[in-house]
Amino acid sequence: TEREAKVIRLRFGLDDDKQRTLEEVGKSLGVTRERIRQIEAKAIRKLGRSSFAKRLEGYAD
Repeated sequence: TEREAKVIRLRFGLDDDKQRTLEEVGKSLGVTRERIRQIEAKAIRKLGRSSFAKRLEGYAD
């Protein structure tokens, strides 16, 4: 989902090279850090199952 994508981009700094904490992302989106943790975990599970994950490997450098 778009929300999951936003959480991943913010947490890992994919847009601006600034990684953010669960707390920071939660405040930005108006939810708790626990909810951000849940959204992040779900998104990562989805990425692991998708062929798109292979294309993201370049970000791991």
